[in-house]
This record gives sequence, structure tokens and C-alpha cells, in this order.
Amino acid sequence: MDDKITIIEGPPPTFESTNEGWTFGLHDSPNLANIAITRLRTFNGLALLERCHRAWHHQQPMHLEFRAPDGLILNAPIVAARNVETDEGDMLLLWVRLSEEMAKLKLGHDDNPDDGMGN
Repeated sequence: MDDKITIIEGPPPTFESTNEGWTFGLHDSPNLANIAITRLRTFNGLALLERCHRAWHHQQPMHLEFRAPDGLILNAPIVAARNVETDEGDMLLLWVRLSEEMAKLKLGHDDNPDDGMGN
């Protein structure tokens, strides 16, 4: 089953917090999740987008699978996707739902905030 998009090479994806109003409609639970966006270069963006649409049409989840810097394989549910054609090739924009733990790691939340005393 094509229920995931896997990053096979390159660094782990970079996730950015999104404050776009429409993303609040992507929450399918009473708890607000951490919705983040990542941008992936690909040679087949339209095919990957079609895979997402097909899964969602059949009410199946779609996941982004990637390797963390420590080597662990992680995945995040994809809640929206868009393909953008650029001069360098296709760019797949994926909005994903991050768990609380993953959001702290990936979105740069720090338990020890910088006191402004840079090194």
C-alpha cells in the first residue's frame, strides 16, 4: 500500500511552525496538534501528490517517513500537500501533524531559553 512518502536520501526534513488560519481546520481531534510545514525537492511531485489524494479519497492516512539525525526512523501524518514547480524541479509542500515530543525537537522549542547572553 502506498500509505507513506519516504525520504530515502539527504538530511532529515526541516519543519516550520505554521500560523496560517486555514490549518486550524486540519485538526481532527478535540486537542490542537502541532501542524508544521516541510518543503521537499522531488522529481515526481505530481505522482506523490496523487498518492496522497488517493489515500485520502479512500479515507486512509498518509505519512511522511524519515530518518532522524540519531538514525531512528520517524513518521508524521500528512494532513495537506501541494506540489510547486520551480526552476530547480518539483517542490512538494507537506503539512504534517507533529506529536508534542517531536514538535519540541523539530520546531526548535527549548526547555532552557536563551538569556540573551550569546557566546
